[in-house]
Amino acid sequence: MAFSRDRDFLFCGFCGNMLTLSSVKYATCPLCSYKRSTKEIAGKEIKYQVTSQDIRRELGISTFGEGTLQLATISRKCEKCGNDEFEYTRKQMRSADEGQTTFYTCTKCRDTITEN
Repeated sequence: MAFSRDRDFLFCGFCGNMLTLSSVKYATCPLCSYKRSTKEIAGKEIKYQVTSQDIRRELGISTFGEGTLQLATISRKCEKCGNDEFEYTRKQMRSADEGQTTFYTCTKCRDTITEN
């Protein structure tokens, strides 16, 4: 298949609506009945790359990076530096019927301990 730089070959030239393949010979606009020959469309493809950041930007959703994330803390002695406070987060790493994995990070030396 050929990659088309003209991204509009699947859309109506008049109203911009997406064309539907109503027959073997023509793609037709369901709104205004514009027709385009399937010979113009055959063998072409469009590739899009949409990231989660693009979706958040379009929907007006802010990311965690824009704010301050406060982690839960626990009293636990660090074997590396002797500090007695860890921050922790939990994540579901395996299937839903198994427990969460807890990640502990020392607030002083940033050493990490993982518990399943």
